[in-house]
Amino acid sequence: MFAHSTDAASGPGAGPEGPSGPMVSVSGLDVTFQSKDRTVRALSDIDLQIETGEFISIAGPSGCGKSTLLRVIAGLTRASGGHVSLRGTPVQGPRRDVGFVFQRAALLDWRNARDNILFQAEMRGLPKAWARERADELIAMTGLTGFEKAMPFELSGGMQQRVSLCRALLHRPDVLLMDEPFGALDALTRETMNVELRRLWEATGMTVVLVTHSVAEAVYLASRSVVMSPRPGRIVEQFTIDIPGPREYETALEHPDFQRTAGRIRELLGSTSVND
Repeated sequence: MFAHSTDAASGPGAGPEGPSGPMVSVSGLDVTFQSKDRTVRALSDIDLQIETGEFISIAGPSGCGKSTLLRVIAGLTRASGGHVSLRGTPVQGPRRDVGFVFQRAALLDWRNARDNILFQAEMRGLPKAWARERADELIAMTGLTGFEKAMPFELSGGMQQRVSLCRALLHRPDVLLMDEPFGALDALTRETMNVELRRLWEATGMTVVLVTHSVAEAVYLASRSVVMSPRPGRIVEQFTIDIPGPREYETALEHPDFQRTAGRIRELLGSTSVND
């Protein structure tokens, strides 16, 4: 279970406040992929404003461009049209103020858990002493204490994703982007990770954008949920999720706002269950 922490802003990723306005601003975004044989329009006319400290979930059918949207925000994929900015600064390439958690933990097999986390510091040239202290703080927050020297093959899928999460948070990013991070986990482990991620967000107040295929995950975790159409992906509806916090999992799933919002998202996606 993630421990509560004030996680005060300090260190390499905690610079001065940027310009006033939304943390992330997406305006008129279009993305088209061109290959020798075909042209694929992945996203069309996306407008999305994300405020500092929001937890946004993005749901939509497979192939609708959810992951592409995350990659554009991170500066990993170039937009074909429109504008994307973080703290008022245009996104024109990979950003140091973004953390990214992928569906698979992608840990280095020859490094133990702590050294996998510290790989982020090596890639970014962060001060070694600061990075070690920050890594130990995250290890404690995410319940990895005692597993610092475990190799990836010695860790469960859930623990591997905790290591991946710690690695993404090491440099104190302004925004944490998560691309279906729990999709490969079994149902019980996924539920546990949902609860712990929600508690981590409540404790730190960081800005999170999560892509998910799970309606329950989208509604339980987020303060606002965005639903996208089939390709080319467009935003078809947004929901402010009004479930009081801290959210206990079973209680939250029984809350009328959860049932109402999950039911509407299920209708939009053509799903058969709010737990899909």
